[in-house]
Amino acid sequence: MSDSEMGMIERFTDELDPVVFVFGALLTLGVIGAFFFDRDAVSSGIATVHAEMLSYLSWALLVIVFLIVLFLLFLIVGPWGKIKLGDSDPEYSFLSFFAMLYSAGFAAGVVFWGPTEALFYYDSPSPLFGVEGGTGESISIAVQQTLFHWALPQLAVFTIMGIAIGYFAYNYESVPLRVSSALTPIIGKENLDGPVAKVVDIVAVFATIGGVATSLGFIGSQFVSGLDYQWGISMGDTGILLIVTTMTILFTISMVLGVDKGIRRLSNFNMGLFVALMLATFILGPTMFLVLLGSQAIGGMISDFVSMSLYTGAGTEGGLAWMETWTVFYWAWALSWSPFAGLFIARIAKGRTVREVAFTGIVATSAATIPWFTFVGGTAVFFQHEGIADFGQVMAFEVGPEVSGFILFDAFPLGSVFMIAFLVLVTTFFITSADSSTLAVSMMTTGGKAQPSTINRVFWGIVLGLTAAILMILGGEGGADALQQAVVITGAPFAFVCLLAMFSLIKNFSATQGQVLLQDETVLIGSASDKSEDEPAASAEPTDD
Repeated sequence: MSDSEMGMIERFTDELDPVVFVFGALLTLGVIGAFFFDRDAVSSGIATVHAEMLSYLSWALLVIVFLIVLFLLFLIVGPWGKIKLGDSDPEYSFLSFFAMLYSAGFAAGVVFWGPTEALFYYDSPSPLFGVEGGTGESISIAVQQTLFHWALPQLAVFTIMGIAIGYFAYNYESVPLRVSSALTPIIGKENLDGPVAKVVDIVAVFATIGGVATSLGFIGSQFVSGLDYQWGISMGDTGILLIVTTMTILFTISMVLGVDKGIRRLSNFNMGLFVALMLATFILGPTMFLVLLGSQAIGGMISDFVSMSLYTGAGTEGGLAWMETWTVFYWAWALSWSPFAGLFIARIAKGRTVREVAFTGIVATSAATIPWFTFVGGTAVFFQHEGIADFGQVMAFEVGPEVSGFILFDAFPLGSVFMIAFLVLVTTFFITSADSSTLAVSMMTTGGKAQPSTINRVFWGIVLGLTAAILMILGGEGGADALQQAVVITGAPFAFVCLLAMFSLIKNFSATQGQVLLQDETVLIGSASDKSEDEPAASAEPTDD
């Protein structure tokens, strides 16, 4: 073995946090193995826990995510926004920072659900609105609901973790860049290597692997479905493994190149292709209808934001089931991504202010997401309503939602060109999501190193690729559904981690930057003029010097 190889292995072993690495790896590989050993028993157990968790925690997820959105909006406009993450200048331009944050955060899900989600709400609107499905009135409600799910709230849980991790890691000595650091004021700086911090980091690894692998499984299935739909190339299990292995090699190469040469460049390419496809849909689709639809849907989202955020379905037939199927699932899924996305945001946000990160995380990204879902999703619903394209099998769950994009673009002139561009976009977003999440998991298992070793990153890249491939193979037999339920199980507890991260920031900012809602000495009970008998009253008159 060469000296360079020995050096790589030595660096890998020296940098590891053995507790987090071993438990995170064993937990993830154990779940994968359990599916092969007794898939039915595992699926049944996960479904039971999933149902119990939803019955007790669904309302909590809604309230916590809503509070986090309000806090981030306050950071954007309030005095705490000027606080800086570290004392250096930003490493990347704002556009590159935005592209990486967007591509790595949840853009793969945006591409997958863009052509299809509004179709489900068009067919079965939220009971909150009392609108009949399949009508012209339900079109605007469908797009409004989609914008709500993919704009501020999902992005908020990523952003709060990114700000909390980055602030404590860059502004205090000996605080590592890892998920548990977001809770520094609560668990104590001296306890960041203690059992509580280790548990947070281990669950973060498991939640990240489950959430990201499920998402990558969606994107991979979209790629495979596109090949079958357009060219009749049917992929068996071997073909699926080959496709995912190729994608895994690509994102591993990008990951090994590093953030600057790999993720940044590919993210910039993604955003260019993303915008081009979105604008082409706007131009070739029902342009003026989309302008009217977007204006109405955005206005509806703003005016109904509070009621949509806190809608639990209480007292409404089918309301609870609808809310748990869609809104709560999305929040829990986003929460399963929040450890990885937050850590990656913190990694690339050094030198930026809290206001910049909060604005980019929930406003700038929403500004990119809203047109995509309006143009692509709105066009799909319009085509279905007018009979231009037939998505009936998708809405009836006879075929998977991954087919919707290809049905949509097939209705365009030069449909094959658009479908190829869509496949390229799916692939590149797969790569950027995979390599950024792999980098984040590697950082989690090394105690917070910003540049983990190549061996560590390759190891987690293989685990992610294998898990995504297994999800795709098991999907036809309910395995993917079971692991998506597991994602809710692992993601839901992170609602409380995100809430504690928000409290950590409030606690620290209030102590170091000054309180903004209450004075430092505020009497909550009684009168400020009440004094103890032995305390002299302050003179109302000024004294002479």
